[in-house]
Amino acid sequence: MTTNNPSINKTAEMTKMALMVAMNCVSAYIIIPLPFSLSPIALQTLIVNLTGYVLNAKQAFMTMLVYLLVGLAGVPVFTGGTAGPGKLFGPTGGYIIGFLFTAVFLAATRGEKYSFKRYALLGCIVGIPLIYLPGFLQLKLVTGMPWDKAFMTGVLPFIPLDIVKCLGAAFLAGPIHRIFDHR
Repeated sequence: MTTNNPSINKTAEMTKMALMVAMNCVSAYIIIPLPFSLSPIALQTLIVNLTGYVLNAKQAFMTMLVYLLVGLAGVPVFTGGTAGPGKLFGPTGGYIIGFLFTAVFLAATRGEKYSFKRYALLGCIVGIPLIYLPGFLQLKLVTGMPWDKAFMTGVLPFIPLDIVKCLGAAFLAGPIHRIFDHR
């Protein structure tokens, strides 16, 4: 909703940010465990991308920072209902850190007008690697796995569904922009 009243605009912005934090927390519980990987398939990448598509860079940063701090404080909002410093600094915590980078980057580079193609390309070509890179590196460093095994268990199995989730987030961003009359 676009209006000349700054308090209504601020309320709409805060509402979107709160919804994105809540959706990220809930999406962490929607998982498919993989027996050969320390990380399950989670719905979170869809929400991380959507956060970058519907918020500006500052809002995306604050939203993902709140999510990280809530989980770090011990509220079970990380993948599979986990929490705390052990999760954030453990083998799979790099992916969570990658969420922050990805949401901010997508928000900063998506453009002024909604475009499914641009959003989908950004998410698939840049967003996915921005999540994977810190996740892959932390997985390798914390576990001591060989590079190829870390890649085979921490990156490769997730690519197909993450592409689908990027496309889903790019699609959902259109109606959300129309609802909030943001673009």
